[in-house]
Amino acid sequence: MARKVDGGGHARYTYRLRVSATARTRLEAEWGRCRWVWNECVARSGKAHWDGEECGPARLDRMLTQARAVTPWLAAGASVPQQQTVRDFAASRTKALKDIKDRLPVRRRAGMPRHKRKHGAGPTLNYTRRGFRLKDGRLHLAGGIVLTVVWSRPLPADPSSVRVYRDHLGHWYASFVVPAPIQPLPATGAVIGIDWGVKETVTTTSDAHDLPHPQHGRKAKERLSRYDRMMARRRPEKGQAASKGYREAQKWRAKTYAKIARQRQDTGRKWAKKVVRDHDAIAVEDFKPKFLARTSMARKAADAAIGATKQALIEMGRKHGRDVHLVHPAHTTMDCGSCGARTKHALPLSERTYTCTACGAVTSRDKNSARVMLVRAGLDPAGVEGARPPGPLVREAA
Repeated sequence: MARKVDGGGHARYTYRLRVSATARTRLEAEWGRCRWVWNECVARSGKAHWDGEECGPARLDRMLTQARAVTPWLAAGASVPQQQTVRDFAASRTKALKDIKDRLPVRRRAGMPRHKRKHGAGPTLNYTRRGFRLKDGRLHLAGGIVLTVVWSRPLPADPSSVRVYRDHLGHWYASFVVPAPIQPLPATGAVIGIDWGVKETVTTTSDAHDLPHPQHGRKAKERLSRYDRMMARRRPEKGQAASKGYREAQKWRAKTYAKIARQRQDTGRKWAKKVVRDHDAIAVEDFKPKFLARTSMARKAADAAIGATKQALIEMGRKHGRDVHLVHPAHTTMDCGSCGARTKHALPLSERTYTCTACGAVTSRDKNSARVMLVRAGLDPAGVEGARPPGPLVREAA
């Protein structure tokens, strides 16, 4: 069974911010107010849950209005990010309740929104269109906060909202939400099947579009091990402040991890652009790499960044109007890509060659799985005799 990904929707454009000392102080003060609003929503919703009452967005909005009327410190901040905090809490709570309903009633409160600690959560402020404006290349936020944006690329359209946040390295960013119009590419008439793996990140029906394991984390392992040793030697005693050397080693280690993440993202985007440019339709294994974290291949699978590469391919296909079909991964290593026959037992991971007992086809296991993706998505141009018919396509919401 396969489902087709729709195009269009919205996209995020993220830019680095140059924040002055005054603006930083105001941003942190705004975050303190929004964090208080979030924690109050957590407390009110928890009390309403045990009392058997409903605690929806309207009730939380009234709570915020009453709190701003009697609390000068809260009223001194802009109302837009505080109202958006209530909206974000309501959305996360609704999603958590839906997930809890779908699970067994063992942990009834698992996944619900929790309190945000002062030193545990990074500042994140969301502003809707009436809470910010762009003037002379600078970002003006409600409350008189002015930020300098490093325009690494132009915005394709007027943004509808912006998220201002600080990462774990102390850098500030602005993430704008803009409409994502489809940018069609010339038709090629080609299709491709994609199978995810660990030995190679991507195996496709086209040898020219296979993606070898980049091993960005393994290449930086020596540097990371050095920083780990530096931190271990300088680790402060319990209750004591960390030394300057410990903080510097911690910062270098964090910067190295951030660089690895950027390298993985860059590799995935470049590969995705190449695949989307050369093919009209793409059949992708709807692979969930989370279960690999419990296996002996966890480190190598994490370094392959399968999830990030898959997401980059879906977003690139949506951006350029290509047909992307997500294929259910069940039995893709057991079916034959030529005749559709299924093996009598699951193949062990050590067996890398697929031999069909029905038609006698012998091929690479991963190449065969990539071919199965095409068949299940109904993209095989010549058709396959004896293959199971592909399931109905279910369109995914944008």
